[in-house]
Amino acid sequence: MSQIQSRVTPITKLTAVSSDPSMSGRVYSLTAADHAMELHSAAVVMYYNENPFGSFILDPMRESLSRVLSLYPTVTGRLTRSENGNWAVKANDAGVRVTMTKVGTTLDEWLRSADSAEERYLAPFEEMPENPYIWSPFRIQINEFEGGGVAIGVSFTHLTADPTSATFLLKAWADAHRGEPVSPPIFTRPSIGDGEQIPNTATKSTSFYANKSKTWTQNQPASTTKMASATFKFSNSTINQWLSKTEHHCPNATPFDLLAALFWKQVLQIKGLSQNELNHSLSICTDLRTSFQSSQRFYFGNALLFSELSVSSKDMEQWDLGEIMGLIHSHLEKVDEEDEIRTAMEWLESRKEKGGKYAAPFKMYGPELTCVSMEHMGVKLSYATKFVRDSKAVHVSYNVGNCEGDGLIVVMASNEEGVARNVMVMLPEREMAELCKDEAVLRFNPTVILGGRLV
Repeated sequence: MSQIQSRVTPITKLTAVSSDPSMSGRVYSLTAADHAMELHSAAVVMYYNENPFGSFILDPMRESLSRVLSLYPTVTGRLTRSENGNWAVKANDAGVRVTMTKVGTTLDEWLRSADSAEERYLAPFEEMPENPYIWSPFRIQINEFEGGGVAIGVSFTHLTADPTSATFLLKAWADAHRGEPVSPPIFTRPSIGDGEQIPNTATKSTSFYANKSKTWTQNQPASTTKMASATFKFSNSTINQWLSKTEHHCPNATPFDLLAALFWKQVLQIKGLSQNELNHSLSICTDLRTSFQSSQRFYFGNALLFSELSVSSKDMEQWDLGEIMGLIHSHLEKVDEEDEIRTAMEWLESRKEKGGKYAAPFKMYGPELTCVSMEHMGVKLSYATKFVRDSKAVHVSYNVGNCEGDGLIVVMASNEEGVARNVMVMLPEREMAELCKDEAVLRFNPTVILGGRLV
């Protein structure tokens, strides 16, 4: 690890606090959906060619951050337990840990040569301590590259927020720095399920949660498999070309349908399709905010829905890309239905022990192959986070901690805009090396970054 540490060197650490004190002592209860994510951490890293910072300690960037933090009391607060034993955030203006580092290479060289382990030094995951009452659940890190580039990372416990929420925070900070108006986030989650009814376990998402809760054991040993990742960048022209080729199978296909189908099929082939397995399953994670009313879509918290899609081994082997795309598209249309969302949330709310405490969480990302759709973000959020006017990010990474297992696929927007997409794939190291050479993937002419020595 010494080589990695020599490239990212911490320079200064401080605590950023709100410029206007919040309602000190107010407690924000975390939802069942929040509690479900407790075993995971997450991070967002935004890379820029132009460094907007001077000396952050005395810089307007710090002033704008303090103004924005006044709107985000759950970011500057600290975790606590409510009377029933569930997690909550106490708004006490304790602040956010901010670290500044120097990176011993240029931004371009970093994107070419860094790997997943190294990128985590730009927004380090930190395990939540057993007693987290003075621990900062959010951390911000400003990483300056040689030659002027910068990466701004936010890491946090998934218990309190999801990557979309962290992006809201970064965009609000950027808007405030440019003197633009900033809308406050919504902390009260729209009511979806009350936990009073017996939930229908026959829906796709509810059955997925129920099955995971049965198979997960809290004390199962940590995986010893070494994981690796790489990000594949697909151009507008390539995605449009392949959507046109497969239009007869799925006329309304999205870039996510296409890329999820491609990587699911190729990853399974690399792992080795086995006729002994009757079905192959893919866990799909989507965002609920598009189901909320427009005034509620800036909800700050966890708004994720997981569901499972299965296909027989025989069909997976025989079907072409367009047929698998159609299957994924049809699955997502059903999952997006109001009854599907409501019953899944009711099931999560119903998992309570005597006294109202939520049951122990289980692993959400993995151990099965998991695919995350960031289609709801688009370029209007990810790449509209501009600290300097007309200077958008050259790349945005979304990472999740404690997702070891069969692997993780994240489909997200690209700075090229349009239907161009980036796909971050995390797999066991040997499988990742094979995927980077896979002929079916290479037919899409991707540019591969953040793959370290694998590329």
